[in-house]
Amino acid sequence: MGYYLLLAAGLIGPFVLIYYREMVGNMFGEADWMRKVGGVHYVIVYIAMIIFFWTLAEATGTTSILFAPMRSLSPAFQHQAPTMF
Repeated sequence: MGYYLLLAAGLIGPFVLIYYREMVGNMFGEADWMRKVGGVHYVIVYIAMIIFFWTLAEATGTTSILFAPMRSLSPAFQHQAPTMF
């Protein structure tokens, strides 16, 4: 039951976050690095998109495909081959 509530929150929450991005952006303020990527409001949109696609991948069981590019960047994400013994 809790899993489905988290999925619902992960699919609906980003739309609410985008709808109220001005209020959320004013609450957090704008840092210098945010100006380079479009400002605080676009950073909130980017975060909402990441949450949405991550939730969609969790719901369909395809997180290994979603995080495949990160595996090539970091040795911590390297897939270990199963051993026989």
